[in-house]
Amino acid sequence: MSTIAVSRFLLSDVYRSQRAVVPVIVQAAILAILFGGDPGPLPAPWAASALALYPIAAWLGIVVANTEDPVQRHVTVVAAGGVGRVVGGVVALAVAGDVLLSLLSVVWPMVATHYPHPLPVVALGFGGHLVCALTGTAVGLLCARPVIGKVGWSLLAAGTVVVVTGTQSHVPPVGPVVRALTSGGPPGSGTVVGTGLVVAAGLVVAAAFVSARVALRTD
Repeated sequence: MSTIAVSRFLLSDVYRSQRAVVPVIVQAAILAILFGGDPGPLPAPWAASALALYPIAAWLGIVVANTEDPVQRHVTVVAAGGVGRVVGGVVALAVAGDVLLSLLSVVWPMVATHYPHPLPVVALGFGGHLVCALTGTAVGLLCARPVIGKVGWSLLAAGTVVVVTGTQSHVPPVGPVVRALTSGGPPGSGTVVGTGLVVAAGLVVAAAFVSARVALRTD
């Protein structure tokens, strides 16, 4: 079973359980509130929706990683031919969710507001949302099974990390990106977002590596 096949299998499991519906609805509700009136010209309003996506993506990452109980996961590992493919499938599915939620968060105000949205601004907004979402996914993977076995402890750990890091504007990669969006995309914002994407992607890879190593030790 390939990594893509594992992702499709996990997607069907997540779909049947409906556990991913709640974080998606929460993000949609946040967007409706943020852009229901006159939020002002982009990209500054995206700072709030990007920051909100940070905990939502962590929540979604936990949902995807915990969609199977330990016994089911062991069967999937055997069928897939190794822990690496299963972890890769989890990461691929979570990142796909990040991309979709980032697109939703960027397109919503483009449709709901009358302000112009030139391509560089849209690219900045999408990149900023993706930075926050990928960072959230990394947190979710580190706080989900097999690293943390209990869902309650997973949510508590993820919430603590998100609150501590998300409220500090100097802590990369989320802080500088949100600050750049809040400032209206000043010169150099593209570099900030690009650097943030590299750091966030590295965090996801590191989180996947830790998850795989812990799974190998516990299986």
